Amino acid sequence: MALKSCTKTFSAAAQRPKAFTPCRPSRSTVRVAAAAQQQQTAEASRRQLLQLGGALASAALLPAAAQAAKAPRGFNPVQDLNDNYQFLYPFGWQEVSVGGADLVYKDVIEPLESVSVTITPTDKKDVTEFGDIADVANTLATEVLTAPGQQVAVVATNARALNGHTYFEFEYTAKTPRYTRHSLAVVVANDSKFYTLTTG
Repeated sequence: MALKSCTKTFSAAAQRPKAFTPCRPSRSTVRVAAAAQQQQTAEASRRQLLQLGGALASAALLPAAAQAAKAPRGFNPVQDLNDNYQFLYPFGWQEVSVGGADLVYKDVIEPLESVSVTITPTDKKDVTEFGDIADVANTLATEVLTAPGQQVAVVATNARALNGHTYFEFEYTAKTPRYTRHSLAVVVANDSKFYTLTTG
């Protein structure tokens, strides 16, 4: 209602230039507009992360003679030929140093949103040797990827084969008294390495 009345005032003032007074939106209008803007930003960011997760799953391991493909609009590619992986991250995120991770990029506006790759040695040839996807997802989500004391729930799982490797993808939430974080992880084993890519 406030926006409609502002429009009417502006139109009337435009017809009578001498009587023009700028329309100032009420504080409640500003608050509603700001809340709507934040909601749209959060939804766009979540969509980006889900798109990112799908792209990550399809490109976590490089074939022997890999070349960087063109990244989708709004994303930057990362390619590590030494450790044999590649992924995409949203434009504007910055690389940060985090102990234990091979590579981490964070959103400068929403610091809880990030993408990271960790690599640990393993004697397993395939991720399926660790167990079925439900067990692997639950163990990683509750014991490795989240801090103690958080309420963790695995939301969805998916296993797929690509270039001779099995990828386990899973979504999970981690709830604290202050916030709930929604994350997506992709894990795969290759060449005595266990790759864990997490975003959220």
